[in-house]
Amino acid sequence: MQIYKGKIKKFIILLFLSSTLFAQNLKEASFYKKLDNKLVQCFLCPKICIISPSKYGFCRARKNINGTLYSMGYSNPCSVAVDPIEKKPFFHFLPSTSTFSIASAGCSLRCKFCQNWEISQYSPEETRNIYLPPEKVVEYAIKYKCPSIAYTYSEPVNFYEYMFDTAKIAKEKGIKNIVHTAGFINPEPLEKLCKYLDAVNVDLKGFNKDYYRNVCEGELDVVLNTLKILKKNKIWIEITNLIVPGYNDKPEEIKNMCLWIKDNLGPETPLHFSRFHPMYLMLHIPSTPVETLQMAVKIAKNSGLKYVYIGNVEGSEYENTYCPKCGKLLIKRYGFSVLENNVVNGKCKFCGEKIEGVWK
Repeated sequence: MQIYKGKIKKFIILLFLSSTLFAQNLKEASFYKKLDNKLVQCFLCPKICIISPSKYGFCRARKNINGTLYSMGYSNPCSVAVDPIEKKPFFHFLPSTSTFSIASAGCSLRCKFCQNWEISQYSPEETRNIYLPPEKVVEYAIKYKCPSIAYTYSEPVNFYEYMFDTAKIAKEKGIKNIVHTAGFINPEPLEKLCKYLDAVNVDLKGFNKDYYRNVCEGELDVVLNTLKILKKNKIWIEITNLIVPGYNDKPEEIKNMCLWIKDNLGPETPLHFSRFHPMYLMLHIPSTPVETLQMAVKIAKNSGLKYVYIGNVEGSEYENTYCPKCGKLLIKRYGFSVLENNVVNGKCKFCGEKIEGVWK
């Protein structure tokens, strides 16, 4: 294993040059039942896959081996890095800290715009992995002075058992657990996981059921229910909405989404509008105009949301956090770097207004 320091401060990529294509480390899956003729049925996500022997579920990460369902990504991450927490993105959770990030291959959705499709649309048996069991993940997080572990890059739901076991150990060691997810998971496994989570950034991909089904092969109502469960469990929530030109950029839909967030999650919930760039199966779609993103920010603020951001537009004023009361600059960012922080003890340094988040 070799460690390389990149040009961005606190951005350390861990490259495992001796990694193998697939390290066999079978872990029986949770939330499934055995059927006749060695069939199994998975209940982790709403796909409720019935899986034949030697076949995968829709996520490509859970496999029926001789009538038993296994989580193939367990201790088999294909991506491991020490990232700035702002990259996830989390803007109101331990700013300027590093987070130990892991992912294994697979996903329960099929987003046509996926930026990580090289791992999300493959199985763990098709990616180059390293053997990294839960206790080692926590050990490395401590070694590299990361106050949190991020389950990210692909879709953490697909490596649920790996995430769960790691999060449990991390909690015991005082390490925070943060997740970036599409939120496509059934209530029972989510409730069980919530005991060990501290913060979740959910990709709310749009506010149109047809868009979810046709572009992502998911269901909007499932994601909205996930957000309600996270809120009920008092987990810090931030939301990312990738705006794809001609698909989910209608002002009325954006307004309806923002009002739902305010009414169900609270006006203090940070919302990140992210700029789309041609990717995967949407190479023919142009990048999101910056004016569209600025329009979305205006709608969100007029809807009553306090903290609204623009992602994938480096140098934008909407990378920064401003006090919702006095309007002064609180956190100045450039890309994933924090250049200035005027949040003191969870309050605006200038007027004393409470700034929601987890700051230390």
